[in-house]
Amino acid sequence: MADGSRDNAPWFLSAPGLALFAALLGAPLVLTVMLSFYQFDYSTGGIQPAFSFTNYLDVLSDSYFHKIFGRTFGVALLVTVVCILIGVPEAYVLNRMRNPWKSIFLLIVIGPLLISVIVRTLGWALLFGSQGGISTALQWLGLADGPVSLMFTMTGMTIALVHVLVPFMVLAVWASLQRLDPQVEDAALSLGASQMTVLRRIVLPQVMPGILSGSMIVFSLTASAFATPSIIGGRRMKVVATTAYDEYLSTLNWPLGAAIAIVLLVATAVIIMSYNRLIERRYARVFE
Repeated sequence: MADGSRDNAPWFLSAPGLALFAALLGAPLVLTVMLSFYQFDYSTGGIQPAFSFTNYLDVLSDSYFHKIFGRTFGVALLVTVVCILIGVPEAYVLNRMRNPWKSIFLLIVIGPLLISVIVRTLGWALLFGSQGGISTALQWLGLADGPVSLMFTMTGMTIALVHVLVPFMVLAVWASLQRLDPQVEDAALSLGASQMTVLRRIVLPQVMPGILSGSMIVFSLTASAFATPSIIGGRRMKVVATTAYDEYLSTLNWPLGAAIAIVLLVATAVIIMSYNRLIERRYARVFE
């Protein structure tokens, strides 16, 4: 009897957390899935609780939604690539620092996460405007003949998203670098390997799991981002999150908005599982 209780101990210990998870996330998700199969009557503006795949057919067959989903995942991919290019070298430099500089620069790296997303995005909006700091600087340097606005552009949205999401990449890669012994790099250099060879043959394979996990986090957060695309992108650069928001509050077509959200969730989950599979294969090759 004691052995049986000991075997079930993990389940008993995790039960409160599972119950809280089911109540706060599972129940709303189930209700959203149910709502996505309802119909919307445009003549009366009411929701009809009749089971139908109409909303999913509209999302999957309409070129308007194809463009929005393509833009969303395109921005997510672009932000992920830029975060990798910035975050990996930044994490490597941060890992080679000594205290107290390491602690100071780590605080600087995670600084964007300490500021409200609305305040941070409005700050970028002030810089991106035609009369903002970036436009003024470009004209002063002679790089622009007139006012330049990055508002409602892919460039502006990408910069604002990279600003807040690159810390996730830095922290993920930095965690992988903690397992790398600096003496291994020194030994390779002493044997005649160049610094580039050391980075390519020793450092990069060690940090690859961190790059994959960090890019997975960045991609999923970018694909589901709302505040930054809503303010910087506006109506001209709509993404999936802002489209679902409009369906809920503008047209009041809650079933269609729920279907859009579920399609985004499923697509993001497929990408995450693919990343997990890639990471598992990587570890399998390492330990073979």
